[in-house]
Amino acid sequence: MSSLDGVAVPPVPEKRLWWRRMRLGVGLRQLALIAAAILALYPVWFMVSTAFKSQDQYLNDLYGFPWPLEGGNFSEAVRGGAFFTWMKNSAILTAGSAALATIFAALAAFAVARMRWRGRDVFLSVNVALLIVPPVVMLIPLFTLFTQFSLISTYWGVVILYAGLTLPFSVYLLSNFFRSLPRELFESAVMDKASHLRMLWSIVLPLSAPALVTLIVVNSLWVWNELLLALVFLPDESKRTLMVGVTVFQSRYNLDVPVTMAGMLLASIPMFLLYLFGQRLFVRGLTAGAVKG
Repeated sequence: MSSLDGVAVPPVPEKRLWWRRMRLGVGLRQLALIAAAILALYPVWFMVSTAFKSQDQYLNDLYGFPWPLEGGNFSEAVRGGAFFTWMKNSAILTAGSAALATIFAALAAFAVARMRWRGRDVFLSVNVALLIVPPVVMLIPLFTLFTQFSLISTYWGVVILYAGLTLPFSVYLLSNFFRSLPRELFESAVMDKASHLRMLWSIVLPLSAPALVTLIVVNSLWVWNELLLALVFLPDESKRTLMVGVTVFQSRYNLDVPVTMAGMLLASIPMFLLYLFGQRLFVRGLTAGAVKG
């Protein structure tokens, strides 16, 4: 007991002080998360709101709510048909590279996770090291190599390029997930004299839907939004990707920001839908492989 002016004051229990400190820490973390969410979502709000503004509305109120809504920006953005050509090119490159990277990553990851062979640890270490190598470092050697093989301005050349650049991350992700699968499944398959390809096709891939969807979504987002390699390796205007086209489009309409924002909003819709349909498996895939089987 302590005293204040002759009046006894009971001490505050240690448990109550700990509870107050914990609640204060939780509140501060919540505020930090809310601030981070606002910072992340504000560019999206600016793009969407500006896309539905007229030029006069944008100049008079940059950050206000658009009213009345202006839908003519979207028709202006797709005028001439070039926008849909860019979208088709991006879809071809994204689907092709994601499929190619997934196939080869599944084969390599199964060999790393469930097979014993000399040099496996070295291969995995080199694969992890490649994750930190930026693509711009390999730009000149790759351009020289692709020129020798006549792969410049070809879909196949860029598909192979994107698949190769996303392969290290793909192998790393899938190998961690394959290791988390129950060992008993593979032991039963060995007793049934199943081959490695049979185990991969019949056991591993059906159980790996979350990891595969995560891989496809992440790689597709990167390929869809990639600009530098597409600009260098696809100089032909007929094979221009959506991001390259939007960049050129922005330079054409640099004084009409609402039209530019409308084009960017249209460009983001396919990847938004891809994530929306695969959201449940995507979240499961991000946490997969935390516990090894």
